Parts: sequence; C-alpha cells; structure tokens
Amino acid sequence: MSEKQKEYLTTREAAEMLGVAVSTIQLWTNKGSLRAWTTGGGHRRIIYSSVRDMLKQRISASRTHANHDKQFSVVVVEDNAQQLRMYEKQLNSWCTDINFIAAKDGYEGLVKIGQSSPRIIITDLRMPNMDGFQMIKALKKMPELDESTIIVVSGLTHDEIEEKGGLPEGVQLFIKPIPFEKVENIVREKLAVEIT
Repeated sequence: MSEKQKEYLTTREAAEMLGVAVSTIQLWTNKGSLRAWTTGGGHRRIIYSSVRDMLKQRISASRTHANHDKQFSVVVVEDNAQQLRMYEKQLNSWCTDINFIAAKDGYEGLVKIGQSSPRIIITDLRMPNMDGFQMIKALKKMPELDESTIIVVSGLTHDEIEEKGGLPEGVQLFIKPIPFEKVENIVREKLAVEIT
C-alpha cells in the first residue's frame, strides 16, 4: 500500500492494528477517542494518525508496565511459520527469560509490539498486508521505541532493498538464511545491558 492509502484505515484494519474488536473501534469513534469520517456510501474511515497515536499511548503504558516486570521481550515478525518456529527454538535456547512473541505481518507486528514493548524487534521485509518497510516506518515515528533494537532478516538483496527506499538509520540488516550466530550476539549484548 502507498503512503497516500495509509491516510485512513477501514474499521477492520484499525481493529487489527489495535488488537480490539471492530465494535470497539466503532464505539471509540462514536466517543471521539478515534478521529473518523463516513463515506457517501456509509462506510466509516478511521484517520491513520489517530490510530497511530492511540498505539503510541498503548506502547507507552506497556513500557511502564514492562519496566516493572523486567521481562525481556523479543517480537519476531515473519510470515513463514517454519522460520518463526526456528526463531522461537533458538531464542529460548539462548535464554530462558526471553518472552518470545510471533507476528505474521506488519499489522500484527504493530499490535504485538504495542502490547509487549519489546527490547528487540526482528522482522522480514516481504510480507502480506503490511510489509516490513511500512511497519518499520511506523515504528520509527514512535519515540517510545527509540531504545528498541530493530533487526531485519530478509531474502531481498541489498540492491533490492535500496530500490524500495532502503532502511532507516540504526536498523541492522542481515540477508537470509537467518544468521543465528550474529542475531544471538545482538540479543546477548542487549541482555547484558539490561541486567547491568
């Protein structure tokens, strides 16, 4: 989807992004918690920035909560179920205290990230619905995630990634197959900083 299409969402898309029922989105728009308008055909359209702001609030609240329980969460956004299982097995073998959270596309990734306030986000780029490029762009607009490490593991080449606009500064890139040893080093370094 283009950036222009992202100016608004359907009620279903907003519900998926925020991890709530469509009826909840309708309730929030009626109360004014989310900004929306209605098309000539009677369809509700939710302003994307309004949904993003609500997601920011949830991330902020969840980070405050996470600071209390000190749970080290890692969100992996990957549409390949087998690779998700490989990530889970590897991460749990490195540290039993890691809270592994899986998401199958960028929309679900944003929801899970909002709910868990992860220390590390690992994502693919080519995915259905919302791809990794769009998800990372949304994450980079959220200062609450400044201390989260974003790792991209993709089947795309460096040139293909550049053709699609590249990645923001600070995002670490690895080309598939998944370089688990390098990912493990980043996770262990982050864990060491968290413990001290």
